[in-house]
Amino acid sequence: MTAPAGPAPGLAGKRGLVLGIANEHSIAAGCARHFAAAGARLAATFLNARAEPFVRAVTGPLGAELVLPCDVSHPGELESVFAAVARHWGGLDFVLHAIAFAPREDLHGRVIDCSAAGFAQAMDISCHSFLRAARLAEPLMAAGGALLTVSFYGSARVVPNYNVMGPVKAALESAVRYLAAELGPNQIRVNALSPGPIRTRAASGIAHFDELMEQTAATTPEHHLAEIDDVGALAAFLAGDGAQRITGTVIPIDGGAHVLA
Repeated sequence: MTAPAGPAPGLAGKRGLVLGIANEHSIAAGCARHFAAAGARLAATFLNARAEPFVRAVTGPLGAELVLPCDVSHPGELESVFAAVARHWGGLDFVLHAIAFAPREDLHGRVIDCSAAGFAQAMDISCHSFLRAARLAEPLMAAGGALLTVSFYGSARVVPNYNVMGPVKAALESAVRYLAAELGPNQIRVNALSPGPIRTRAASGIAHFDELMEQTAATTPEHHLAEIDDVGALAAFLAGDGAQRITGTVIPIDGGAHVLA
């Protein structure tokens, strides 16, 4: 076996779609910055008119070629995004899906008390939208590609106040494995990023989140929480050719928190 001749390949010339930027502090924003730094051409989405200026504050400096509206709960919007990407580029090399939502009343209650409507909405937006994105991306990835999504270790362990998002993220991780098996023959890799607690707008909806961050930082082997740039660095690697034999995985970025009982 010979050592690599140089650093791992970057993303020069690769075309990537980033779903789920909320503002400069979101995980998707950190990933977008690393994609761009590695040379990728980017398209991105914003949830609505209120979110648009916060998203453009991220995408503008990165030179994103497309910045499009996309609320995955609105029929046709996700499909319109992929149609625009197809018209603009004719193909796609990677997608980052960083979208999650649960109604506040269901997120703050016990799992056993979650309403059927709330559970279905959380599952549709947080999990099924990834399946839809994968289905839309598949024909645009004729030469192969990478699909990435974002999970959390509350999928496998009970995390206080994470509640209904635990089962939803567990479903998302299972979807990653099934998609990896189904899309592997087309050389499309599917992986999930699983950071520890990170202070984002989405996380602010979880009750007592500050306490969770403090406790995690105190007990992890590194005594340090992951930051969005840590997630972005891994995302950029997984989107590139250097990760062409990595698929179907859920990769922790949490300072070692996942190894503790």
